[in-house]
Amino acid sequence: MNKLLPLLLLAATCVAYAVPQSGRKVSTTRATPAAPIQPPMTPQPEIEAPKSEAPPLTFLSEDLLERKIRPVQGNTFRLGDFHGKVLVINLWASWCGPCRREIPEYDKVRKDYAGRNVEFIGLTTEDPSEASEAVSNFIRQTQFGFRLGWSDREMTRRLMNGRSSIPQTFVIDTAGGIVNHWVGYAPRQSAERLRDAIKKALPE
Repeated sequence: MNKLLPLLLLAATCVAYAVPQSGRKVSTTRATPAAPIQPPMTPQPEIEAPKSEAPPLTFLSEDLLERKIRPVQGNTFRLGDFHGKVLVINLWASWCGPCRREIPEYDKVRKDYAGRNVEFIGLTTEDPSEASEAVSNFIRQTQFGFRLGWSDREMTRRLMNGRSSIPQTFVIDTAGGIVNHWVGYAPRQSAERLRDAIKKALPE
């Protein structure tokens, strides 16, 4: 009997030691079921398809022709003042590097058509209250020979028609139809492109 007691104590000790080493966690609490996933309160908006560009202008509307243009020098004028002439309109700005490079090429074309039924107009898109000095310096440096004016915000918006880059050039026939309109400057090509467009716009 004395020998049996130590053996029973040893057996009990082994059992007590083996239970925590088994890797099983004893728990008397019930697992809480996971909550269902709810959709976000502010779902991401659907991606809209990109808007298509506005259709190109095909003519100058009456209100554009009659809109008064503040001159850089000289008297106020309107595009409608040159009815019956081919109009070349160039949108530019004094800070625009491509404009500076393009103007000498365009001015050669202007001189070639001196005395012809063509009017060359350069409209700066800048604000006259802020850019008068910069524009004056630009004109003096480039010797820009076009008739020059300030394009107000509405005229700029209407002419650009969703295309916000400059320079932009328009060639308009004697009936007010836009024969050609292009954006940007193409080195050694702009002058020839302008000549070709003027030839198409001039009456036979």
